[in-house]
Amino acid sequence: MHRPPWRTAGSALLHALAVWGVATCTLVLLAATLPDFRLEARRGDGLTDTGLAAALVAAFFGLLHTLVWPLLVRLMLLVPALVPGALVFLCNGLLLWVALTAASGHRQQVDPHTAVIVAAAVSAASSATSTLLAVRDDGAYRRRLARLAGRRRRNTAGAAPPATPGTVILQLDGIGHAVLRDALSDAPDGPGRGRPLMPTVAALCRDTHRLLPWHTDWASQTGASQLGLLHGSNEDVPAFRWYEKETGEVMVCNRPSGAATLQRRAAARAGHPGLLAGDGASRGNLFAGGARQLALVLSVAARRGPGHRSRAGYFAYFSDPANATRTAVSYLAEVVREILQAVRARLRGGGPRVSRGGLYPFIRAFATVVHRDVVVAAVLGDMLAGRTVVYADLVAYDEVAHHSGPRSPDTHQVLRRLDRCVALIAKVAEHAPRPYRLVLLSDHGQSFGPTFADAYGLTLEDLVRAGCGLPVSRRAERSASGAEARAAARAALHRPEDGPRQGRRVPRGRDPVVLGSGNLGLVSFPDVPGRMTREQIERRHPALLRALADHPGIGFLLVHSERHGPVVLGARGAEHRLATGEVRGADPLAPFGPHAARLVRRTAGFPHAADIMVNSAVDPRTGWVHAFEDQIGSHGGLGGEQNTAFLLAPRDLPLPREAADDGDEPELVGAERLHRVLRHWLAVSAASRPVPHRRPARPSPSLPAPATRARP
Repeated sequence: MHRPPWRTAGSALLHALAVWGVATCTLVLLAATLPDFRLEARRGDGLTDTGLAAALVAAFFGLLHTLVWPLLVRLMLLVPALVPGALVFLCNGLLLWVALTAASGHRQQVDPHTAVIVAAAVSAASSATSTLLAVRDDGAYRRRLARLAGRRRRNTAGAAPPATPGTVILQLDGIGHAVLRDALSDAPDGPGRGRPLMPTVAALCRDTHRLLPWHTDWASQTGASQLGLLHGSNEDVPAFRWYEKETGEVMVCNRPSGAATLQRRAAARAGHPGLLAGDGASRGNLFAGGARQLALVLSVAARRGPGHRSRAGYFAYFSDPANATRTAVSYLAEVVREILQAVRARLRGGGPRVSRGGLYPFIRAFATVVHRDVVVAAVLGDMLAGRTVVYADLVAYDEVAHHSGPRSPDTHQVLRRLDRCVALIAKVAEHAPRPYRLVLLSDHGQSFGPTFADAYGLTLEDLVRAGCGLPVSRRAERSASGAEARAAARAALHRPEDGPRQGRRVPRGRDPVVLGSGNLGLVSFPDVPGRMTREQIERRHPALLRALADHPGIGFLLVHSERHGPVVLGARGAEHRLATGEVRGADPLAPFGPHAARLVRRTAGFPHAADIMVNSAVDPRTGWVHAFEDQIGSHGGLGGEQNTAFLLAPRDLPLPREAADDGDEPELVGAERLHRVLRHWLAVSAASRPVPHRRPARPSPSLPAPATRARP
């Protein structure tokens, strides 16, 4: 039933009056309780006069939020992107001071610190009131989305939106196939104790979508996987970080300059700009994928100019002061939550642990609150604008799993929040100007286990230096985490190139360069041009290869032999000669699955493969591995659940012939293969017959109340 316009206008007026009234009462209450805050009316100091003064200040404060706040947010974009969240309270305080002055001259008494507190309290109370009213009026929420959709369409070329389906590809970073399958289970002994951790995704899988596993490349990390998914080529990406002898520098996937270089190389190899070329949008990713609509894309973070506004998504989100205040409060709450969870984990003892102090609580809060909210808001805007394809990366689970473990209670909380994000995106799709297909996927999984340093008391670099007869440091230094959220936070702070071993030029001495990428290690000798052969290594350091291959924490080594080509070395003299398939002794690759030989052989042909590629051991019973970085949930090499990612796609999209519906062993192998599948699906959608996109005439009971929605 169509709602009369007068009822809509009346509802909006009542909504505004209620919010104004709550803001007024909050100001009166604060004036009565805070010693440094006074509201003085022009006529007197009675309660009625104070109430009138508060009402006038609240009105001016709301008006300033409406008119001035968007301009302030645009100015905030000139400073580091993490700062807008911190400046929210300061700007609110400034607006309140202006409102006080405009309402009654200079009679109000408030110092700057108190103004910040009062403004935050008023904004929080107003936002809570607005949310509470929206809970009781689903129709208002739908009409707001419809108005946004109409505004977005007017801001485009003005043409009628296409009726063919669009596609939203949501990357849930780091969630393995087995972890997702458990999160969708309603088993009494499952992580949700009889209820799925992710009920929205479980409903998709049950009703409209198909869940498939896919096998990552040897470099099972976001840089290699996302580059292959978006650009169709991850050739010559042997790890998360590696040493390039011709330049003498360390290439790192999550540095803006490194990501830009990799993107340029991949586009040249693939012969096309990427999966998102044309009307696509890239949100929160390492790479652009050929999209012109960019927000929080690392490969363009170091560039400037109208075509490279990677931080424009911050304005789209923080231009709403309620969003800004809510995110700032949630950010602080997440910092406190992480500190409490870290203390609880330490008190419990047992199990592998890593340090969770320093800046980590703030990095985690950035990944699980700020990055998530801004990316989801950008995706909603893209759908309401009717874009053809959107690819977005949510890194929250990956960041938490590195430090808490892939199946910890901490990550269960993150999975629940990600499910609410999926629910919101699916519901907003109902109001988009075109129908949308939702595809969920991950770039890799994560494998659990104590770090190499914790398990054996020395780092990989210590072991390599000992094998070379070089002095070893007395105190083991941990490798910094290479998580995507840290790179995003550094870029947000305008310090994207900082960090140990990131982009620094390595002197061309005889000492080896040892790098870690999850449980994959790389050893290079800078003074030897080209790839150093096995024979050269054995002549120069006779004990090195055997010291590495026979160590209980090492699964296998990859070296290049002058006689046999690429060779995998294992314990007790075992060899797997990849060129011929000949195996001597126990096959070192056997514990790593049926695709290991193929993936290692491919990497052996990369120009920038290290002189020695080292993969840590995997426990065949538990799937535990040992990361060469400071992570108990890791990925980057072979072993355990890190190599099996997931793909959840609508059943009406044609499956590749080699992909099966069931089974633990995926047949989709490699990110480049999955890129071809995604490209085929986009072509199918573009060639589809127009689909009538009908919106419900009245609110649907299935719409979740705003209180249970994830707020972008």
